Amino acid sequence: MSAAHPLHPAVQLAATEGASEHRPLIITLFAAFVVATLFITVWAGRQTKSASDFYAGGRQFTGFQNGLAVSGDYMSAASFLGIAGAIALFGYDGFLYSIGFLVAWLVALLLVAEPLRNSGRYTMGDVLAYRMRQRPVRTAAGTSTIVVSIFYLLAQMAGAGVLVSLLLGITSDAGKILIVALVGVLMILYVTIGGMKGTTWVQMVKAVLLIAGTLLITFLILLKFNFNISDLLGTAASNSGKGAAFLEPGLKYGATGVSKLDFISLGIALVLGTAGLPHILIRFYTVPTAKAARKSVNWAIGIIGAFYLMTIVLGFGAAAILKPGDIIASNKAGNTAAPLAALEIGGGSGSTGGAILLAVISAVAFATILAVVAGLTLASSSSFAHDIYANVIRKGQATEKEEVRAARWATVAIGIVSIALGALARDLNVAGLVALAFAVAASANLPTILYSLFWKRFTTTGALWSIYGGLASSVLLVLFSPVVSSKPTSMFPDVDFAWFPLENPGLISIPLGFLLGWIGSLLSKEKPDADKYAELEVKSLTGIGAH
Repeated sequence: MSAAHPLHPAVQLAATEGASEHRPLIITLFAAFVVATLFITVWAGRQTKSASDFYAGGRQFTGFQNGLAVSGDYMSAASFLGIAGAIALFGYDGFLYSIGFLVAWLVALLLVAEPLRNSGRYTMGDVLAYRMRQRPVRTAAGTSTIVVSIFYLLAQMAGAGVLVSLLLGITSDAGKILIVALVGVLMILYVTIGGMKGTTWVQMVKAVLLIAGTLLITFLILLKFNFNISDLLGTAASNSGKGAAFLEPGLKYGATGVSKLDFISLGIALVLGTAGLPHILIRFYTVPTAKAARKSVNWAIGIIGAFYLMTIVLGFGAAAILKPGDIIASNKAGNTAAPLAALEIGGGSGSTGGAILLAVISAVAFATILAVVAGLTLASSSSFAHDIYANVIRKGQATEKEEVRAARWATVAIGIVSIALGALARDLNVAGLVALAFAVAASANLPTILYSLFWKRFTTTGALWSIYGGLASSVLLVLFSPVVSSKPTSMFPDVDFAWFPLENPGLISIPLGFLLGWIGSLLSKEKPDADKYAELEVKSLTGIGAH
């Protein structure tokens, strides 16, 4: 689940040669998507007149439209490229990523989607501030949202740099930095001009493109094996060099006690983190009713489920038609397995079919990155403007116009930070950044949301302990884990300060986030407002009085 390492020269050369003859086609595909989405953004921007339009798209989207947009927001480059790569390298254990991401939606559906839509207005901070002291909890919620979003953004930006540089044959550092900057500028334009309406339409278009592109490659792989799944899996197992072990649990997780704990930790973070991801949470506010919120999650589960089923074919197909050494040489984490499989299934390096398929899949991956970064930027800028600027700095006195202006300026600032960090991380393994985003969301955001909705003794102190404790513990544990140092695939492989053995901190930081929220509430001298909790309970369960 990481963005890419620098490509091995031989594999980069093969992929580049496969694309070089058809570079005009590749550039045309990229340009067509960018122009089309900018047109949509400008069109939506003309209809964005109020804070509700900017933050929540005027709450005018249907359950199906929002479900499609949620799918587009959720299926990131990490999902598309990372899962296929994990399956191609680790077989059964890689497939567990697909299961984790899909099961996570059941948590979102059962515990979060409907109550959140009923209780809030624009951000997670609205729910927390309903029955607690506004300024401290909004500051904490805004801080957590921005941290999660920026780390998630960093992973997408670095992935964009490697993907586009591979396709366009750019090898210089200056060229890669320019690509990261281009993605950042497009992201800023999408959000500042289009707001939630523009971002939602871009995500819907991207979801259709991603499903269509994945469906095409899946069909071609199955066609190559005469739609015989057993033959596909058998060839993958044989070609992997691992034999039957490739199709059984334990290749990546299970060799040692630590790796088993790492799997449990990763699983907890993936399953619980989704229900606390800020760019997913704000999507529930774009529909007019709680029923539509529930319907949108049902649609999202169906679309995302179909996509993750296809990643199984993509991953095992890549393992069956590519040599493991070529995949690893291209990217140690396997993230280029899907594009390389597209190149091979289309006829191989130098063929017209291969170049076209490589161009299509890479353009779809680029579309994926743009849509996800727009959603992430909107989530963080909305939280800054609505929670920190309007309710903390201006103490609720800001007009809607001032609030939206602050959100737009926050988008520019977050975009600049993301460009700078993305340029620095263009050649790094950013698995830790993706893990950090999920771990912080599950450790800091989810406990406070659940406690606030379902526990009447929860207090402001408990919320602050939970958010800041979950945030600090997850960041600290990732910094001192093998993700950052001590391994060939670490961010800094030549040094070793990894005293925490697990690559994902979820096993420690998520229970700690819940525990700190509970202890902080019990030790607090603040008396919970029973009437406010009763109001929130009725509102969250029935939708009465919801915005």
